[in-house]
Amino acid sequence: MTERTLEFKDVRIAQILAGRFDENVKLIEKELGLDIIPRGNGFILRGKKERVEKAERLFNELATIIDKGAHLRKYDLSYALKLLKEKEGAIPEVYLDRIEVFSKRQYITPKTRGQKEYVDAIRNYDIAFGIGPAGTGKTYLAMAMAVNALKTQRVSRIILTRPAIEAGEKLGFLPGDIYEKVSPYLRPLYDALYDMMDPNMIEDYIEMGIIEVAPLAYMRGRTLNDAFIILDEAQNSTPEQMKMFLTRIGFDSKAVITGDITQSDLPTGTRSGLIQVIDILKGIEGIKFVYLSRDDVVRHELVQEILKAYERYESKKEKEDSQTSQETPS
Repeated sequence: MTERTLEFKDVRIAQILAGRFDENVKLIEKELGLDIIPRGNGFILRGKKERVEKAERLFNELATIIDKGAHLRKYDLSYALKLLKEKEGAIPEVYLDRIEVFSKRQYITPKTRGQKEYVDAIRNYDIAFGIGPAGTGKTYLAMAMAVNALKTQRVSRIILTRPAIEAGEKLGFLPGDIYEKVSPYLRPLYDALYDMMDPNMIEDYIEMGIIEVAPLAYMRGRTLNDAFIILDEAQNSTPEQMKMFLTRIGFDSKAVITGDITQSDLPTGTRSGLIQVIDILKGIEGIKFVYLSRDDVVRHELVQEILKAYERYESKKEKEDSQTSQETPS
């Protein structure tokens, strides 16, 4: 049994670390398996040596980001506990990467090492691919980087696009003009945008053409200069559409392509342009592929459990189908 006293220069930091009604302390105790006693401007840690050392590292790294002005919410702590498994300094490295936006939130940060890698790829490459399951922040972080590029005047406009493919449902005839017709398909892009900019600003920018939201088919024949372009749900693009999109990119532009290669809504027998382009563009300088996993899911914790359950189910079904085909006489 090891006991260690941890003290901070500012009692405010200790209070934030403890959380309201010591809720953070209780979560850390549960996850790391030790006893933590809040005491003045610090904590007493009791437990097995390796667990006490982990808790000490966690508190010190969280104190670093709090001291530099970062917020610490309950879900931030949950993600920080995951980062604790990685190298020392991982938590500040990720949480202090601030993407400034227009909204009252002021800035957005990645929450996992995978998300940090994705954000760095968008910064450092003209074309970046973010591939992974739902909830990994592919679209949200790409949108944050686009809004930041507009805010810092590194681009003069944002172009948001996605294939107009129905996800397993037939919506039938949609009334209205072209923007009203495609709005249901583009809603996720609007949702992210409205979280980062004032609604009146968005409307003004759309009216002025500074922000454009359009279906992928409307990219044909264009050359997109000085723009930040996001192609969302790229797994639903055909190989021809993917080639068309990638060849629209002009000077001083940046493109981010997001998608989940396990969730294509294309007709049976149609190959996904996203799956094909991975092989075609692999190794080309200036293009970066980042693969996110369920470990990068930052939605409600149940989303991760749902993804795991589906993976187990699909793996079991594949084995059963394989056994059935082997047992069936030819």
